[in-house]
Amino acid sequence: VILFMFFKYKIFGLIANITLLVNLFFLVGILTLFEATLTLPGIAGIILTVGMAVDANVLIFERIKEECKKEKNNIIAFDAGYVKSKTAILDANITTLIAAIILFFMGSGPVKGFSVTLAVGIFTTLFSVYFIARMLTSLYVVKNKEKDKLI
Repeated sequence: VILFMFFKYKIFGLIANITLLVNLFFLVGILTLFEATLTLPGIAGIILTVGMAVDANVLIFERIKEECKKEKNNIIAFDAGYVKSKTAILDANITTLIAAIILFFMGSGPVKGFSVTLAVGIFTTLFSVYFIARMLTSLYVVKNKEKDKLI
């Protein structure tokens, strides 16, 4: 996944990979605060979290590519890419969060571990994508606003 993101999106892929690692540190840190035991279902929740984080970044970067084709100003294209991809990302994450809540209340031990890990992962993913990744990409975009091809 890390290699794919780097080769497909270059510097934006590198930023996404850094954000993904920070997301994993947040996730493991919060699970440690909860004193959660990492079981096989918990690892599956972490893997699903990684997939959802990559999906969010791909949606944002593809939207930025589309906006760069329509808009001359890279900063406006960058902002529009984030704004227009927000609904799709939030829909996917809220739907998964609802499923995790249902699994938590309807499931037993291992299923509850999966749902807790997944729910925490959703929140850390949204935080890392919309705060950390956006900050890093905005720094890059502002620094290179005159480039013809941003992404």
